[in-house]
Amino acid sequence: MKKRSRAVAALTNLALALIVAALGVICFLPAVSPASEVDDRVRYRGSSEDGVSLMFNVYWGTEEVYSILDTLDEYGAKATFFLGGCWADDNVVCVREIAARGHEIGTHGYFHREHDKLSLAENLDEIRTSAEFLTLASGRDIVLFAPPSGAYNADTLAAAESLGLRTVMWSKDTIDWRDKEEEVCFSRATEGVKGGDLVLMHPMEHTAKALPRILAYYREHGLKAITVSENLGD
Repeated sequence: MKKRSRAVAALTNLALALIVAALGVICFLPAVSPASEVDDRVRYRGSSEDGVSLMFNVYWGTEEVYSILDTLDEYGAKATFFLGGCWADDNVVCVREIAARGHEIGTHGYFHREHDKLSLAENLDEIRTSAEFLTLASGRDIVLFAPPSGAYNADTLAAAESLGLRTVMWSKDTIDWRDKEEEVCFSRATEGVKGGDLVLMHPMEHTAKALPRILAYYREHGLKAITVSENLGD
């Protein structure tokens, strides 16, 4: 009887030890917040088989924007410009020029705030103000929103959705705002590129210089530069 009791106790202790070990593993797994979970309201790439979208996030670089527009015209390419509201407010002529040349305009917020730290009301105010101003300035409906720094939370997505905007991220990032080298920008915009890619850029001098080579590379490899909405295709 004693042997049986000892056996039962041993099995019980083993089971408890396994449960404790399992709980320990779970406790050390990285936590997943709602903002980091995959959400079908956030688009990281498009569905085009041969289209690549250049996304220019703009809060500065007006002179470079004009240079970029000239290069896009030269190659018969289209792009999407995600404009900061406070920049657009000071550069209405440039906003209208982007639209007049047939490119897409999306909102990049108004003051480049960290949207993952904003409440629903704050997200709504920041996104709506920018989208409404861009609509007035460009004469185009705004349907896309790119969160500054790629930062968003559940309230950000809910706010954008309530305003009829699709939230867009990227599949390729040139990080041209940090790494100010033409060759690096070219490499990051072209290496392994394929249809459906969304390529993040900014109006930097070295980016504008790399753009002709980037567009030539796409053309040589059977790809075309199209707007984000055309790439998403839905």
